[in-house]
Amino acid sequence: MLHGFDPARPDQPFWFTIGGAAEGGETLQEAAARELFEEVGIRADVREFTGPYGSSVIAFEWSDYAITQDQTFFAIRVGPDAAVSFEHMEQIEKDTTTAYRWWSVAELESTREVFFPENLAEILRKITADGGLA
Repeated sequence: MLHGFDPARPDQPFWFTIGGAAEGGETLQEAAARELFEEVGIRADVREFTGPYGSSVIAFEWSDYAITQDQTFFAIRVGPDAAVSFEHMEQIEKDTTTAYRWWSVAELESTREVFFPENLAEILRKITADGGLA
């Protein structure tokens, strides 16, 4: 997960999953692979993604924008030594993303830190039950 903040509320940081919009006829898996590279520098083939394991529509505000977003969650296995890089992020993402971290289900269930989506532990349980990740 990535850690960052809304530029309108920099004093309220939170953790969030990698994501973004599908562009120009991309499949959701193609968008996921592109976003994975753009946001953390990890390359993956669309065939490596399993799922989807959850989807929903959410509405939120970020900076001066009111956003309604469809979100779909896929899984991909990466090694524990996967090199994470913010090099390919857009500048606003670089300016508002402060860290990354791998989280376990138990850690998500016990943390007091804010993270989105709020049901991520449930999604991760579906992934591990399906064999998408071990």
